[in-house]
Formats: sequence, C-alpha cells, structure tokens
Amino acid sequence: MATLTVEPRTEEPLKGFHLRITATTFGANFSDGYALGIIGAVLPALTASMHLSGWWQGLLGASALIGLFFGSIVLGWVGDLIGRQKLYIYNFALITVASALQLWAHDPLLLFVLRLLIGFGLGADYAVGPTLLAEFAPRRLRGVLLGSLTVLWTVGYVVANILGSYLSLDDGSSHLLLASAALPAALVLLLRIGTPESPSWLVSQGRIEEARAIARRFLGAELDVEADGPTGADKERKAAGYGQLFARGQRRNTWFGVLFYSAQVLPYFAIYTFMGTILSAMQVSDADTQNLLLNLFLLLGGVVGLWPTQRMGRRPFTIISFGILTVALAALAVLADASPLAMMIPFVIYTFVMAGASNITQVYPPELYPTALRSSGVGFLCGTSRVAAAIGTFVLPVSLDHLGVTWSMAWLAGVLLLGTVISIAWAPETKDSVTTEGWHH
Repeated sequence: MATLTVEPRTEEPLKGFHLRITATTFGANFSDGYALGIIGAVLPALTASMHLSGWWQGLLGASALIGLFFGSIVLGWVGDLIGRQKLYIYNFALITVASALQLWAHDPLLLFVLRLLIGFGLGADYAVGPTLLAEFAPRRLRGVLLGSLTVLWTVGYVVANILGSYLSLDDGSSHLLLASAALPAALVLLLRIGTPESPSWLVSQGRIEEARAIARRFLGAELDVEADGPTGADKERKAAGYGQLFARGQRRNTWFGVLFYSAQVLPYFAIYTFMGTILSAMQVSDADTQNLLLNLFLLLGGVVGLWPTQRMGRRPFTIISFGILTVALAALAVLADASPLAMMIPFVIYTFVMAGASNITQVYPPELYPTALRSSGVGFLCGTSRVAAAIGTFVLPVSLDHLGVTWSMAWLAGVLLLGTVISIAWAPETKDSVTTEGWHH
C-alpha cells in the first residue's frame, strides 16, 4: 500500500517545464475566453441575419455554457479515473474541429449543437487544466500561476468583444469570426503534444516508478514515496465517485465551492454577454466606446487582481471582493434613472473588481480537494457554476425586457450578496495547502 511522506516545501525552484505547462494552459484559457466571448460579439448580427427569436438568442448565448456543464461534470470524473494527460490533449481536438465547422452553421440548431460540443471540450479543460497545473506548480507560485489563467481568459474574451464591436459584421463575417476560434485552439493542441501525466495522480494510482521517472525527467525532483499500490483512501474515493465530494470532511468544501463559484459567474456571464443591450437600456451614448472602456477595465482588473490573489489569503480576498461587487451592482440599480455618466462609475468599479476576483475561481477549486478527487471536484464546481451562468445568460434579456435595468441589476446584486454571506460562513483558507503530494526537491 502506498505511503506518502509530504515534506514542507517553501522554496521550490521554478523550472522550464513549469513555464511550458503554464504556457499551454494559458493558451487554452485565451482560447476558452475567445470562444465564449465571440458569441456575444456576433449575436446582434446573427439575430438580424438569421431572424433569431429571443428564445434562440438566449439558447445560443448559453449554449457553450450548457456544454461546459456536461463536459466538466463527465470529464472531470474521467480525469480522476484515467488521468489528466489524455484529456488535456484530446479535448482541444474536439474544440478545434467544432469551432471551424461554425463557418458553415447557418441554421440556429446546427450552430447550437456545435457550440454545445465546444463547451463540452472546454469543460474538460476547466477540470483538468487547473488540476494539472496545480499538481506541477511550486506552492509558493501556485496562486499567481493559477490566477493568471483567468487573466488570459479575460484577454481572449476582451479580444473577442473588441473585434465584435469594431468590425462591420454581416452573416458571412459573423460566421468567419466564430470559426476563427479554431486558430488558437489548433495552436494549443500542437503545443500540448508530449505533455506528461501528473506524478501526483500516478502516485495515487500506485504507479510509483512512472511518477518518479516523470518527476526526474521534467522537474529534476524526487518523490518521497514508498508504494506498491493505491492507498485505501484512494480506492474508497475512486469507488465512491462524485458521492465522495459530499462525504464527511469534503461536504462543506464542496458546497462552498458550488455556491461561491456560481454566485460569482452568474452575473459575470449574463452582464458581459448582453453588454450592448445593457448599455443601450442605460441610454449610454457612443456605446461602442463605453464597451471598449469596460473591456479595458476588465483586462486591467484581472492583471491587478493577481497581486491580492498571490499575497492575500484566499478567504479574505474572496469575502472582500464579493462585498465590493455587491455594493457596486446595488449602486448601479439605485442610479438606473441617473445620468449615464453616474451609472458608468459603479459599472466600471464592478468590472474592475470582478475581473480581479475571477482569478480566485482558478485557484480555490484545485486547493479544496486531495489528488484522488481533484479533477472530479474541479469539474463538478465548474460544471455547476456554468448552470448558474447559463441561467443568468438566458434570464437576463427577459429580465431587461420586463423589469428594466433597475430591478435586473438589483437581483444580480442579490446573487452577489448570497456569495458574500456564503463566503463569510464557509470559505476555508487554502493558501498553504499541498497539491503536489509526495514530492521533495
């Protein structure tokens, strides 16, 4: 039976391989953000050219998020069962092909199916990408490396929004822009070829010699492990599957992860998918310029947010950011009848802080679980959060039509208030947790 000895590790060296695995995961997150952001950018043009009803607008806006749910849930569990490496490579083959086929998807049902497939592939990456990076990254740099994934996601998302705002789009150019997501996806696929399996996962399966060989070859590290098979706990976790996420000792972390992640992304995706509609309802002049300004603050907030992600504890950063976001959207609701300039101030604050706060969604989930449950846990949290995001994306345009900006921003602020309360009650501190079990340098 495997026996793991975990030694304190405070000064792990940063190796060239760390940069490689980070770069390929960065590229994936850029591709993810671009693929998810591009639908909001082209949706107005597609609505006109394909005569989309409000129902189809909502479905297409939420399509990749629905796929993300199923991909994260199904493939997160598979990542714990068969390992991280295969999914880390093959999911981008699916994303590349489905993205390219959008060029010919002039029927809303076909486009919906293709975006479901893109989301399904992205779901695998949301589960195994942060998991694999967390299991390779030095602990002292884990926060900034994982947090940077969201920054690259934001870069991809902002690029998609800017292209949609400043290109003259018709039916043909909209489909070309959708299909352009295949280019970064194909590059990521090529760069990932040759990525090794996680030594921590191999150890959890009792494949100690394989783990040792990878650690020596890629990291110059030794595994402090004596084993000839998986531990009893690992066997129990594998047998229990997702049920183990709610077992004693894990239940609170899982419920916290589900609720904190969902409360953060529901307003995010809803607001930024329908940014143009919201700015129009706010009667903001020169909406394209204001949209660009908000996207730049989105990017700036993500970069600035790396500092508290790395330096602050996970718990205080999460609570403080939720509090600021709640106040910002509540202020936007109160000021809905004020001048457009007055409304833009809380909108800019919300955008800046949300971008920085989003960094923690890549950091917290892998730190909440042990190796044998990490991919399943990350996938489950991501998948359930995308249900919330899909609901928000589908409901917001209906809410804006029937309730207006004031009450739409008010109920979104209520979602963030729930996240604040949940974080105060349940958020653990995981900054010093170990995710590379069994290693010493």
